[in-house]
Amino acid sequence: MNIKYIGYSFTVTPKEPATEILIAQLGFAGFESFVENEDGVTAYIQEADWNAGMLEDIQILNSNEFNISYKEEVIEQTNWNSEWEKNFNPIQVDDLVSIRAPFHENPNLKYDIVIEPKMSFGTGHHETTHMMVQHLLDMDLTNKKTLDMGCGTGILAIFAEMKGAQPIDAIDIDNWCYENSLENVTRNNCSHISVYEGDASLLINKEYDVIIANINRNILLNDMQSYMNCLAKNGTILFSGFYQEDIPIIDAEVSKYGLNIDKIIERNNWVAIKYIFE
Repeated sequence: MNIKYIGYSFTVTPKEPATEILIAQLGFAGFESFVENEDGVTAYIQEADWNAGMLEDIQILNSNEFNISYKEEVIEQTNWNSEWEKNFNPIQVDDLVSIRAPFHENPNLKYDIVIEPKMSFGTGHHETTHMMVQHLLDMDLTNKKTLDMGCGTGILAIFAEMKGAQPIDAIDIDNWCYENSLENVTRNNCSHISVYEGDASLLINKEYDVIIANINRNILLNDMQSYMNCLAKNGTILFSGFYQEDIPIIDAEVSKYGLNIDKIIERNNWVAIKYIFE
């Protein structure tokens, strides 16, 4: 079957945090996948799921704080794997972790993560994923019960298992990410990761030693209570998906629950913070 997609190319000024909010609202409306670029983001939805008035409920498009314009086009189904082969370059983190697609040569580093990203977030190229890998590199995760919230491709859950974490829950609200995480978990021969499609409501009656949440500032703040309710005593939480100037906002909320900053990594103004619950 020849599936067609509708693609919306959004130009966003200022880009952040508007792009993050826009992606969240579009995802709730039914858009399947997103590709960020220098000007904003391109969002995709299957033609069969599209309707002419679906952008009317996207609140941020009516905001006076941001200038957002867009154009749309019908896109014939393409071979996404072929597109990624042309555009996805392998990366290395601290000469210890390789993140690559199946068609890339294995550089034989200590950790080798094989990701077929398709259109899910989390190839390691984005600053936030890269920094989260750096945090996890420094941690002893042996037998730590771990949550990867907003798992995208599943890359951080996969790396956590490589570092000895178990059991691991990987959760994403996006169906494309859910399916892609399942594929990547199998591809990396992981046996301790359970992948779920959903949001923070899945965290009721759960407890974790380590929580990884690489999402965005607004969702982190909105779901903070859920994260704290399931973080074990002496547990660790890693937050990323926001900028250096957002640290006071995040820290003010987290400090209400008795957590303290242990380490901050910054990369191109993006930050990843490690908190300890003592």
